[in-house]
Amino acid sequence: MTNAWRLAVRDLRAGGRGLWLLLVCLFLGTAALAGIGSLSSSITAALDAQSRRLLGGDLELRVSQRRPTVEESAAFASYGRTSESVAVNTMAQARAGGASTLINLRAVDERWPLIGRLELLPGALATRPYGRNIAIAPALAERLNLKVGDQVRIGASWMRIMGVIATEPDTLGFSFGPTALVDMAGLDATQVIQPGSLYQSRTRILLRPGLDPDRTGEALVRRYPSAGWAARTPQDAAGNVKRSIDQLGQFLLLVGLAALAIAGIGIGSGVSAYLERKGRMIATLKVLGARSGTIAAVFLLQIGLVAGIGIAAGLALGAAVPWIVGTLAGSALPIPPQLSFYPAPLLVAAGLSLLVALLFSLPALARARAIPAASLLRDKVSVARRPTMAVLLAMAILLAALVALAVLTASDRAIALGFVAATGALVVLLWLLGVGLRWLLARLPRPRRPLMRLALTNLHRPGAQTDRLVVALGLGFSLFVALAAINTSLSNELASTAPAKAPRFFAIDVQPEDEPTFRSAVRRAAPTATIEAVPSLRGSIVALKGQRVSDMKTLPEGAWILRGDRTITWSATVPPRNEVVDGKWWPADYRGPPLISLEDRAAELLGLKVGDSVTVAVLGVEIPARIAALRKVDWQGLGLNFALIFSPGYIEEAPHSLLASVYAPATRDGAVATGVAEALPSVTMLRTGDVIGQVSELLGRIALAIRAAAAVTVAAGIVVLVGAVTASGQARRYDTVVLKLLGGSRRQLLAGQAIEYALLAFLLAMVAFLLGTLAGWYVVTAVLELHWAPDWLAIAGTLAASIVTTLGIGVASSLPALRATPASGLRSG
Repeated sequence: MTNAWRLAVRDLRAGGRGLWLLLVCLFLGTAALAGIGSLSSSITAALDAQSRRLLGGDLELRVSQRRPTVEESAAFASYGRTSESVAVNTMAQARAGGASTLINLRAVDERWPLIGRLELLPGALATRPYGRNIAIAPALAERLNLKVGDQVRIGASWMRIMGVIATEPDTLGFSFGPTALVDMAGLDATQVIQPGSLYQSRTRILLRPGLDPDRTGEALVRRYPSAGWAARTPQDAAGNVKRSIDQLGQFLLLVGLAALAIAGIGIGSGVSAYLERKGRMIATLKVLGARSGTIAAVFLLQIGLVAGIGIAAGLALGAAVPWIVGTLAGSALPIPPQLSFYPAPLLVAAGLSLLVALLFSLPALARARAIPAASLLRDKVSVARRPTMAVLLAMAILLAALVALAVLTASDRAIALGFVAATGALVVLLWLLGVGLRWLLARLPRPRRPLMRLALTNLHRPGAQTDRLVVALGLGFSLFVALAAINTSLSNELASTAPAKAPRFFAIDVQPEDEPTFRSAVRRAAPTATIEAVPSLRGSIVALKGQRVSDMKTLPEGAWILRGDRTITWSATVPPRNEVVDGKWWPADYRGPPLISLEDRAAELLGLKVGDSVTVAVLGVEIPARIAALRKVDWQGLGLNFALIFSPGYIEEAPHSLLASVYAPATRDGAVATGVAEALPSVTMLRTGDVIGQVSELLGRIALAIRAAAAVTVAAGIVVLVGAVTASGQARRYDTVVLKLLGGSRRQLLAGQAIEYALLAFLLAMVAFLLGTLAGWYVVTAVLELHWAPDWLAIAGTLAASIVTTLGIGVASSLPALRATPASGLRSG
């Protein structure tokens, strides 16, 4: 090994530049995996470390459309120190007749916050809101051009701004507008909460030492089974955010694995080209008495050294990603990452990269080991191309270890296993396509045109790199198409989130007796407006087919309808945008025992069918009902749709408000909002564009993350294309010299090369279009759960750019061979 080490280092110093493709591919693949893993770990660690602060206590209990009773408050306080807050969406108006905007009004008691502290920007008039003095978020101050000391109208009261919020505790989550913070007296002054209003009350508890949050929460929910309480612990506080991060991280990890898989093709091409150029050196060493094992050790050490440098550089960049992202795009993250060193994702990235490097280098090493000493006299001595059983066994072990590491370290092992299997199947498919293409071209009639005949012969002649090129180009093209489809689908989702027939506003908390006033206010501002109004209240499903939801050990996968309470309604007829797909709708004059209609997909997730029983808790009263019909709901139009609809009758006695949608010209948005705010200050006008803006912002963050990861993968793909094309340069050198001796001009030889790569690129473009669009469709619809809406023109442009790039690389790679002198070519032949 001492001699092998000395020879390896000396040879690397003299001519190690040939391993640049191995270095770059491993650097890109390792950096992608390590960066994605480190960023996900840093955000997850930040969420875990700040979970109590994000929740605002050790335990949170929440209920809709009511506040805790005296008995409930006393029961909560028996477990520790408590604080109550109320959250409601309402409107804020800067001045009489002026602009208004949607806000998230939060009312807190004197004990809030239990954890953390409220910090206001310099210039505040007090340390916390009181009475008719409120604190507002900077976004609200900017939106309505407000400053400390100004007046703002919320509901029925004008409030003075006493400060602008700098830091607000327990605010992680989605809200429809910027925050306005008041105390309980201020909430009463606004009069925004009326019977049937949609609001949420939260009680946070700092538990006494020794009490377990999960068990305490379960005990309190069971103590008031019909009250509608839901419990959350610090582990649940950022549950949705963590699930989103895990989901996005899983997808980005697959992108990183794709980059590494493509890098593996580049590694194989680069190492093969490097070792083929070392043929005379290997033959010389054998003539001088070196054994095949020693020669293999020399090049294995070289590959290991270069691979180690590439992996180490990739790990260094990956470990720095949390710092880089936190500095450049920290505001786009749900929470600043916890900057630290996370060894687990780095070890996984290093292990995967090392296994890929060994797996794809092994065949080339085996071929180099078998080069005979006779090739010193003539380069073209035949060398065994088929791997031995020992090599195949070693590759199988490496492949099994690679798959096991990729799957076992993934958060969703099923998806990871499916991705690995799909990637392996794609590689095999492309390899078979390459072999089949060579077989077919060898049996086609020879074209009369010399250049076309030369191009086709180059694709199937002995020693042609067609199968390797097909795999590399096919993977690269397919990846480019898939990324283009995903990216354009996200862009189109951002651009077309608001359907053409979507309402301009949703009106919340319209009291039934105020409906005529509401309609008059809207029509004064927009005479052509169309208004849909339905009764609305909140309820939660507490039992399915006689089994209580609280007693279920695990909820069905994707059963969102069971998590918390939902807005429900009742209707005598089938609502617009709904279609009964199973069962029968109740008669318009039905007044019997309660019946319900469920959205068909929700029923499928819960395993429910027509005739099953469902118990719904509304304002503390449990209502047992039977499923009469299942509906298919068109959610795309953003109209008034409900997953759960009751039959009229018993439920109508519950205090409720109206939920209305307003279809009006976009030019009348300001007039409609102002008119309703003047006539009914307690009514909340939720502008559809504001909701879409928040959704678009979220999708934009996802798109940014995907594009950043895709950039690394595309870079790896381009490098592999360069390597795959240039790897065949040595094999073409002798052919080019012979053709030049036979009278071929440089222009003719370049044209033949261009035709060859054009034929190959066009063929693979068609294959990649099918494979890439299929992969993109699966990611968009199944992984990201978004609408499939690719831009086919952009995908065509991506393919065209890929073809042009391949042609450019192919022609450029031919230039060194064209510069070869006849004497050197004939001596090596």
